[in-house]
Amino acid sequence: MKEYIVEISPNGCLICGEPLDCEKTGADLLTELYGKLVGDYPKFYKMDSMSRLAFIASELVLRQEGKPRFTPNETRKIILANNRASLHTDLKYNATINKKDYYPSPSLFVYTLPNIATGEIAIRNKYYGESCFLVLENEEHFIKVLKTIPLESDALVGWVEYNNDTDYKCIMWIEKP
Repeated sequence: MKEYIVEISPNGCLICGEPLDCEKTGADLLTELYGKLVGDYPKFYKMDSMSRLAFIASELVLRQEGKPRFTPNETRKIILANNRASLHTDLKYNATINKKDYYPSPSLFVYTLPNIATGEIAIRNKYYGESCFLVLENEEHFIKVLKTIPLESDALVGWVEYNNDTDYKCIMWIEKP
């Protein structure tokens, strides 16, 4: 059963179906949401765009849930998925390698793996349960796979797709057993 559903796209953010007042769109939307709603996690600026999207969505979901935050939780799972892993950032990194002077930018590759998204959410919230980032064909396949995972406790679940600064989508929620 889904609870506290948050949806973020380049055009805005919905929290449990209600639009959140935002001035910016595209890539700037994530920075606006971070500044308005979080602001106290400097590693946000080291993350790639896909991880930022997942991080912001998790903040919004967990605020809606209303449980005490930042206290150890041994059972909370994090299950995220998309169909491209960190391809958006990988292509940026590849472009730096293809330059004539061949100076790849390590800053593009510091926080790019999909598991950075699950890891930063777990670290910030002190979640010690299992976490995974699945790379699957589409959202429908993700929902089918999710139904096969035995949940003994609540899980933070989401589809986090970041193709580029004007084409991204995240749907995140708390899945109850």
